[in-house]
Amino acid sequence: MKNFLIKSSDHIDLRLDKWLKINFSSLTQNFIEKNLRKGNIKVNNSIQPSKYRIKLNDKIIIYNYSKEIYSNQKKDISNSVIAPKYKDLFKSAIIFENNEFIILDKWSGIATQGGSKINISIDDIIKNININYNLVHRLDRETSGLLIIAKNRNSTKYFGKLFKEHLIQKIYIATCQGKPKNNESEVTLSIESKKNKKLDTVTFYKVYETKDKLSNIIFLPKTGRTHQLRIVAKHLGCPIVGDTKYNLKDRYKFEKLKLNSHILSFNFKDTEYNFTSNLPLHYKEFSKKNNLKKIEIKNFYNFFNSFK
Repeated sequence: MKNFLIKSSDHIDLRLDKWLKINFSSLTQNFIEKNLRKGNIKVNNSIQPSKYRIKLNDKIIIYNYSKEIYSNQKKDISNSVIAPKYKDLFKSAIIFENNEFIILDKWSGIATQGGSKINISIDDIIKNININYNLVHRLDRETSGLLIIAKNRNSTKYFGKLFKEHLIQKIYIATCQGKPKNNESEVTLSIESKKNKKLDTVTFYKVYETKDKLSNIIFLPKTGRTHQLRIVAKHLGCPIVGDTKYNLKDRYKFEKLKLNSHILSFNFKDTEYNFTSNLPLHYKEFSKKNNLKKIEIKNFYNFFNSFK
């Protein structure tokens, strides 16, 4: 057993799973979730979820602590588990890389983090490549698009601060069935979490194009809740094509989810970065088949400010 008392202000308001990954960079999300559920890792003698926000003077207790487990967890997801095709897919999906971070253009159908019903995730792949790599945010399994991976502890902390202060701009595009009442608006919506808690969300949207009962909609979320945009689209009366959970319309039920994390914009250590996703083939083919225009956003600064 080992105890950790939170004294540094740098750790306050960090998610518990992020704190664990910063201090034990070899741990996978699957390992963390499992040990939190079992009570092997507690906060102030209480079981807490991975999204628990750390407070000053919190005591984190790891009951099954050993240097071997917490330093060499990577060995549990050895090369025999990570098939070469996943590493190849990962490498081909990298659109930018430097010494601090990777920008991945995630493909549809792979989970970002592990779980009880997840065989392979982006988190598994990156830990197999380098135990110091960390996810700094997540995307739903069926959502494609841009994902940030920090390559070291300092970068993880830096991105954590940027997200906490809402200094990372994310734009999503979605093809939806139907059209919202207004062409652009702000949506404030309370959604229910898995633990039946009400969580407030804020989302801006603009209709880019409508054609034959389909709409291309640009979303700018100001909060980051699970399934937020999918729930907002349903609330607007135009659920996302291919959304088997929130879209009850049958016409496109065999399509993959048409939701893409399309643009990332942020300032990292005094350098401005802007990235755009290359839409997956299934998305391009669907747009072409239905005569939908290619979404082009040329001026990031003006576009983001147009939402204000």
